[in-house]
Amino acid sequence: MTRTSGTQDGPLTLSSAGLPDWLAPVLRVAETVEPTQLSRFLPPENGSGRQSAVLILFGEGERGPELLLMERAGSLRSHPGQPSFPGGALDPEDGDPQGDGPLRAALREAREETGLDPAGVQLFGVLPRLYIPVSRFVVTPVLGWWREPSPVGVVDPNETARVFTVPVADLTDPANRATAVHPSGHSGPAFLVESALVWGFTAGVIDRLLHYAGWERPWDRGKQVPLDWRA
Repeated sequence: MTRTSGTQDGPLTLSSAGLPDWLAPVLRVAETVEPTQLSRFLPPENGSGRQSAVLILFGEGERGPELLLMERAGSLRSHPGQPSFPGGALDPEDGDPQGDGPLRAALREAREETGLDPAGVQLFGVLPRLYIPVSRFVVTPVLGWWREPSPVGVVDPNETARVFTVPVADLTDPANRATAVHPSGHSGPAFLVESALVWGFTAGVIDRLLHYAGWERPWDRGKQVPLDWRA
């Protein structure tokens, strides 16, 4: 059984061979979850929107399972200063948006933003395409297992302010959970972890993954934090 997901030059494929047992619930989510179970914001039926992908990369750290996140540079036009998964828009060289284009884009963007070595990543699933109305991104969340960890860090300060990992145990800790309130009045799940407030699209996907993987613990949904929580 192969444990690779292909190469950067050849076709990229998904493989669940050799995954650690604790990732089985996440694989099950990828195989069964419906788009409306993840978000109320779904891609426009007319096909508009900018095709993009993010890499949801699970690794195993000193405290067990963890996720790779980054903080976007404050100078960016799109979602400045916001913690996020590595990712971005598909480039023409990534290939077919309906084929392995999103897989290739997720790995390429992760390498460009965090210095990740794609050769150590096993892609094992994709979630349904979702939509970010404010930036008109149609996002394919790509799930990966960090089979052979490599050093990561800020590659271009103009794009990335910080690269960090978050233990899943911290994400499921009720003390670190809250409801973020946007100045517009919109609210959604948030995580106070690693000196960061993870909110918006990224927090929404993490929230649903924890829920449908059976990892969620009861938390106080009445606990609210503003986006300028440090002020």
